[in-house]
Amino acid sequence: MQVLGIDVGGSAVKGLPVDTDAGATLAERVRIPTPEPATPEAVAEAVKQVAASFGWSGPMGCGFPAVVQNGMVRTAANIDPGWIGADVAALLSTATGCPTTVLNDADAAGLAEMRFGAGRNASGVVVVVTVGTGLGTAVFTNGKLLPNSELGHLLLHDMKAEHYASDAARKRLDLSWDDWGGRFNEYLRHLESLFWPTLIIIGGGASKKFDRFSGSLVLRTPVVPAFLRNDAGMIGAAAAAAERRAGGTSRGEG
Repeated sequence: MQVLGIDVGGSAVKGLPVDTDAGATLAERVRIPTPEPATPEAVAEAVKQVAASFGWSGPMGCGFPAVVQNGMVRTAANIDPGWIGADVAALLSTATGCPTTVLNDADAAGLAEMRFGAGRNASGVVVVVTVGTGLGTAVFTNGKLLPNSELGHLLLHDMKAEHYASDAARKRLDLSWDDWGGRFNEYLRHLESLFWPTLIIIGGGASKKFDRFSGSLVLRTPVVPAFLRNDAGMIGAAAAAAERRAGGTSRGEG
């Protein structure tokens, strides 16, 4: 099935069409800066522009930076608080005219990596960490997703972990990759002590720079970069939409 995958992030709204059987992208992605403020109306307009750039009228899947349950937004850490309580699936479906499935953005990236990427055939507990404006997480046990884990909000040094160890924190504090890698290692060791994973996969924008900080990671768990890199969220969102439609529904849930 061909589905338009959308990734709403703190810095950009991105999209591209995906062959959900192969997990393959079918065109170059379109990227629009995330509106400021990132209100429901403004983000819906940005998603509409991305869909229109492809002349898209079919199903869409969208990874969204919040806890999403039954298409409803429950949190707003890196987006406008006006999203809380909004029916994001209905809003995007109406804005674009396309049936839309919505799920947490890190969950979307994790689904892609587990199905088509670095986590394929992995067993046990796998933790996917997306590193960007915040720290997103997706937790899998023998391939089954625990939705909306949001472990970037764990406390580390009396602050949210994503305020201490995200890529945005690296840029804000002008940290070297080695210094930031030490911070990120602390965060991963915290996750390791909680979940005892068999594999940790690093995704998001920082995955492209994995070689620059991997030497700072000292863990008992194997740590690998995401195979699908920054496209994982779009591919996973599209795959989730295809699954939902195969199940007879077009609305997403977290």
